[in-house]
Amino acid sequence: MPDSNFAERSEEQMSGAQVIAQALKTQDVEYIFGIVGIPVTEIAIAAQQLGIKYIGMRNEQAVDICAEELGNNVKPAVTLLGDISAVSKQLLEELDKTAWEYPPESKWWKTLREKMKSNEAASKELASKKSLPMNYYTVFYHVQEQLPRDCFVVSEGANTMDIGRTVLQNYLPRHRLDAGTFGTMGVGLGFAIAAAMVAKDRSPGQRVICVEGDSAFGFSGMEVETICRYNLPIILLVVNNNGIYQGFDMNTWKETSKFRDPTAVVPPMCLLPNSHYEQIMTAFGGKGYFVETPEELQKSLRQSLADTTKPSLINIMIEPQATRKAQDFHWLTRSNM
Repeated sequence: MPDSNFAERSEEQMSGAQVIAQALKTQDVEYIFGIVGIPVTEIAIAAQQLGIKYIGMRNEQAVDICAEELGNNVKPAVTLLGDISAVSKQLLEELDKTAWEYPPESKWWKTLREKMKSNEAASKELASKKSLPMNYYTVFYHVQEQLPRDCFVVSEGANTMDIGRTVLQNYLPRHRLDAGTFGTMGVGLGFAIAAAMVAKDRSPGQRVICVEGDSAFGFSGMEVETICRYNLPIILLVVNNNGIYQGFDMNTWKETSKFRDPTAVVPPMCLLPNSHYEQIMTAFGGKGYFVETPEELQKSLRQSLADTTKPSLINIMIEPQATRKAQDFHWLTRSNM
């Protein structure tokens, strides 16, 4: 049935913003995420008047579905192009008609299980290292120990996202958000904010754990102000290796740039060593932690999980030259340029 309020309003003079807001309301839209500006401001105000919540972001993002990307890495046997919701629904409907599963004793399953065991052993060996600074696996091992079972995990970065996928576990559907098969940077904090809005309204007490590489954090770091403005239940973990893939420690940085301008001698992937990203969080009223050891990481994460009154950022220093375990497939690391 048509919305009676809409029918009444249509007899009056309505602005374009009000028409858009009313259309969103009739489609049961509950949240709008946007960048303030013309015409977003007018639409946001009109939406709020109708009970729709508006979350003002600081960094604009884009989403693209491109058929040309199908098979970009390896040639697939079958490709599916379409809206993910519609395609998933169609697949589930077909599976309901024919109860089938891949034979569990097949050669493929046997090979896969063996590979899983070898990967797990390699990860455990790296996670058990006691040397400082920590490596990625040590960090994620201690984080995984304390993660709430129902938390949302957002991961963003290069090694940070890729390694985090293999160590940080999810037990519920739709509780992991990352760049998927692409190396999209800058989406992590936006994902975390959206998840936190849903958690805050529908599941009070549920936490969002946003794991960022230091380079990835730089793309949307000022969204920390957005997080604090709305007091969202987000814990940010910045895995800081002083660079993009790899960086320098402070001594190497000083020696390298001692006699020449850094623009001439510092490798382009290096970032300023020991940057205190946690101070961005404290600047807006959240809690910030700078950690260098497993014990400090455990304590700061425990405190952050216990404090549900404000968001937190834990800046975790790791070995600047830390890398992932060797990759078997060249398309995981090769450039597509």
